[in-house]
Amino acid sequence: MTRTYASFPAIYDLVREIPKGQVASYGMVASLLPGVTPRIVGFAMAATPAEQGIPWQRVINSAGKISERDGATRQRDRLVAEGISFRKNGAVDWKTCRWQGPSEAWLDRNGVDFMDFLTIQSGWPG
Repeated sequence: MTRTYASFPAIYDLVREIPKGQVASYGMVASLLPGVTPRIVGFAMAATPAEQGIPWQRVINSAGKISERDGATRQRDRLVAEGISFRKNGAVDWKTCRWQGPSEAWLDRNGVDFMDFLTIQSGWPG
Protein backbone atom coordinates (compact mmCIF):
# COMPACT_ATOMS: atom_id res chain seq x y z
CA MET A 1 0.00 0.00 0.00
CA THR A 2 1.36 3.40 -0.99
CA ARG A 3 0.57 6.18 1.44
CA THR A 4 0.15 9.73 0.30
CA TYR A 5 -0.05 12.87 2.37
CA ALA A 6 -0.93 16.45 1.54
CA SER A 7 2.65 17.31 2.53
CA PHE A 8 4.24 15.27 -0.28
CA PRO A 9 4.40 18.21 -2.77
CA ALA A 10 6.13 20.38 -0.13
CA ILE A 11 8.58 17.56 0.61
CA TYR A 12 9.34 17.12 -3.09
CA ASP A 13 9.86 20.88 -3.49
CA LEU A 14 12.37 20.88 -0.63
CA VAL A 15 14.20 17.73 -1.79
CA ARG A 16 14.71 19.37 -5.20
CA GLU A 17 16.90 21.87 -3.31
CA ILE A 18 19.48 19.19 -2.43
CA PRO A 19 22.27 19.51 -5.01
CA LYS A 20 24.21 16.75 -6.69
CA GLY A 21 27.01 15.49 -4.46
CA GLN A 22 25.18 16.25 -1.21
CA VAL A 23 22.81 14.27 1.01
CA ALA A 24 20.26 15.03 3.70
CA SER A 25 18.60 12.84 6.28
CA TYR A 26 14.86 12.23 6.46
CA GLY A 27 14.93 14.20 9.71
CA MET A 28 16.73 17.16 8.15
CA VAL A 29 14.03 17.46 5.52
CA ALA A 30 11.26 17.02 8.10
CA SER A 31 12.78 19.66 10.38
CA LEU A 32 12.00 22.36 7.83
CA LEU A 33 8.38 21.41 7.20
CA PRO A 34 5.73 21.91 9.91
CA GLY A 35 3.79 18.77 10.72
CA VAL A 36 6.13 16.50 8.77
CA THR A 37 8.00 13.65 10.44
CA PRO A 38 11.02 11.73 9.14
CA ARG A 39 8.72 8.76 8.53
CA ILE A 40 6.47 10.86 6.30
CA VAL A 41 9.55 12.00 4.36
CA GLY A 42 10.45 8.32 3.94
CA PHE A 43 6.96 7.55 2.63
CA ALA A 44 7.26 10.46 0.19
CA MET A 45 10.65 9.26 -1.07
CA ALA A 46 9.26 5.75 -1.60
CA ALA A 47 6.34 7.22 -3.57
CA THR A 48 8.35 9.71 -5.63
CA PRO A 49 6.78 10.09 -9.06
CA ALA A 50 9.12 9.22 -11.92
CA GLU A 51 10.37 11.87 -14.35
CA GLN A 52 9.69 14.86 -12.09
CA GLY A 53 13.28 15.70 -11.23
CA ILE A 54 13.01 14.75 -7.57
CA PRO A 55 16.43 13.53 -6.38
CA TRP A 56 15.01 10.97 -3.92
CA GLN A 57 18.38 9.20 -3.75
CA ARG A 58 19.88 12.14 -1.85
CA VAL A 59 17.78 11.47 1.26
CA ILE A 60 19.27 8.91 3.66
CA ASN A 61 18.85 7.94 7.30
CA SER A 62 20.28 9.87 10.25
CA ALA A 63 23.11 7.36 10.68
CA GLY A 64 24.35 8.48 7.26
CA LYS A 65 23.38 5.20 5.67
CA ILE A 66 20.98 4.00 3.03
CA SER A 67 18.08 2.23 4.69
CA GLU A 68 17.82 -1.47 3.85
CA ARG A 69 14.93 -1.95 1.44
CA ASP A 70 14.15 -2.64 -2.18
CA GLY A 71 16.01 -0.05 -4.23
CA ALA A 72 18.89 0.40 -1.77
CA THR A 73 21.48 -0.75 -4.31
CA ARG A 74 20.06 1.58 -6.97
CA GLN A 75 20.17 4.46 -4.47
CA ARG A 76 23.80 3.74 -3.56
CA ASP A 77 24.78 3.47 -7.22
CA ARG A 78 23.17 6.83 -7.99
CA LEU A 79 24.91 8.50 -5.06
CA VAL A 80 28.30 7.06 -5.99
CA ALA A 81 27.76 8.32 -9.55
CA GLU A 82 27.17 11.79 -8.05
CA GLY A 83 30.46 11.65 -6.16
CA ILE A 84 29.24 10.53 -2.74
CA SER A 85 31.62 8.12 -1.06
CA PHE A 86 30.81 5.67 1.69
CA ARG A 87 32.94 4.46 4.57
CA LYS A 88 33.53 0.76 5.20
CA ASN A 89 30.58 0.77 7.63
CA GLY A 90 28.29 1.98 4.84
CA ALA A 91 27.86 5.53 6.15
CA VAL A 92 28.66 8.79 4.41
CA ASP A 93 30.95 11.37 5.95
CA TRP A 94 28.48 14.07 6.96
CA LYS A 95 31.30 16.63 7.12
CA THR A 96 32.06 16.30 3.41
CA CYS A 97 28.65 15.77 1.84
CA ARG A 98 25.95 17.07 4.18
CA TRP A 99 23.50 19.41 2.55
CA GLN A 100 23.76 22.87 4.06
CA GLY A 101 20.09 23.66 3.57
CA PRO A 102 17.71 25.23 1.10
CA SER A 103 18.17 28.43 -0.82
CA GLU A 104 17.16 31.78 0.60
CA ALA A 105 14.44 31.82 -2.05
CA TRP A 106 13.00 28.57 -0.63
CA LEU A 107 13.20 29.95 2.92
CA ASP A 108 11.40 33.14 1.82
CA ARG A 109 8.72 31.23 -0.15
CA ASN A 110 8.03 29.07 2.88
CA GLY A 111 8.14 31.80 5.51
CA VAL A 112 11.19 30.41 7.33
CA ASP A 113 13.21 33.11 9.08
CA PHE A 114 16.93 32.76 8.40
CA MET A 115 17.82 32.86 12.10
CA ASP A 116 15.23 30.16 12.80
CA PHE A 117 16.78 28.12 9.99
CA LEU A 118 20.23 28.43 11.57
CA THR A 119 18.81 27.12 14.85
CA ILE A 120 17.19 24.17 13.03
CA GLN A 121 20.39 23.50 11.06
CA SER A 122 22.46 23.37 14.26
CA GLY A 123 20.62 20.16 15.18
CA TRP A 124 21.47 18.40 11.94
CA PRO A 125 24.00 15.52 11.80
CA GLY A 126 27.64 16.21 11.16
